[in-house]
Amino acid sequence: MSDADFSEKHEKISNEFNCTGCGAVLQFKPGSHNLKCTYCGAENAIQQAPTEIEEIDYEKFINEQYAKEEKMSVSSVRCDACGASFTLDPNVTSDQCPYCASSIVLNSGSTSTILKPKSLVPFNVNKKQAAEKFKQWIDSLWFAPNDLKKADLAYDKISGIYVPYWTYDTRAESTYTGQRGEHYYETEYYTTQENGETVEKSRQVKKTHWYFTAGRVTNEFDDIPVIASNTLPKKYTENLEPWNFTQLVPFNEKYLGGFRSEAYQVELTDGLEQAKQKMAPHIRATVNRDIGGDAQRIFTLNSSYHDITFKHVLLPIWISSYRFNGKVYRFVINGQSGKVQGERPWSAVKIALLVMAIIAVIVAFIIIKN
Repeated sequence: MSDADFSEKHEKISNEFNCTGCGAVLQFKPGSHNLKCTYCGAENAIQQAPTEIEEIDYEKFINEQYAKEEKMSVSSVRCDACGASFTLDPNVTSDQCPYCASSIVLNSGSTSTILKPKSLVPFNVNKKQAAEKFKQWIDSLWFAPNDLKKADLAYDKISGIYVPYWTYDTRAESTYTGQRGEHYYETEYYTTQENGETVEKSRQVKKTHWYFTAGRVTNEFDDIPVIASNTLPKKYTENLEPWNFTQLVPFNEKYLGGFRSEAYQVELTDGLEQAKQKMAPHIRATVNRDIGGDAQRIFTLNSSYHDITFKHVLLPIWISSYRFNGKVYRFVINGQSGKVQGERPWSAVKIALLVMAIIAVIVAFIIIKN
């Protein structure tokens, strides 16, 4: 179901809150549950709602609750260069896209209506810590161009963004057919030349008996995360895992104070299909263990998914992008754990020198051996 089908009953989200003492803007303080005044330094605790983190029944939600669910309006700007859609800081009319480093001038923003998140993981890593991790990562790169460390990497431009995710729980029932392989060894005789003479030798050769097998396995999956954004490459966001979902708190827009948030781009139903793809390797591994033996072959594998539940959450990611020699490189940090992933340039000269050194060592070894 698209946003056009949503109910018009919704609230507008804001990431700007004012200090009751001096009126300055309050921002969420990472690693705490407080809002901090950017002017007088006063801290105000975010009142925790008594609401429990709910696992929502997927089938019931799709069939009965989707149109009735609580909504919120999000004002966002879209980057024409990379297509990312995200909120800007209050009163900002121009900025740099955190995803591709392109300049953005806000002529007119757009407002979209989305499902209101039920929970989020607050930022634990602050901006200073994130910038330091970015710098450490750049300094640690092997085979990077020498000019990279001298480039303007804009450590201060790193942005904290709450990125939308779906998480899925389910029980997967899988039936399969295949073969179990059991190794055995046979003695093989062969002839070879030694000291100018033909001699006969023997060796053990591994072979495999294959036996047909079929069966059923069950897998329980808990909190399979699927990013609901198409902006960042999945190979980086998936490598930011795992997330500690025990730190989820009920959604409160005050946690967004001083941070951006990205709009949902992946529907709930599409997210489930992506979650199934993430489950598939685990299911195959379970089947292989069930087949047993020394080797396994899977011919058919069919899975059905039961008791599917989901959560609609926001997760904290620090994002930076920088341009080097005309190309954009992106860098992401798990805002909860500090785990880092990123794109980087390579020095063709350094790699070529390494290859030449390896070849030289191999040639020297052959000459010495002969």
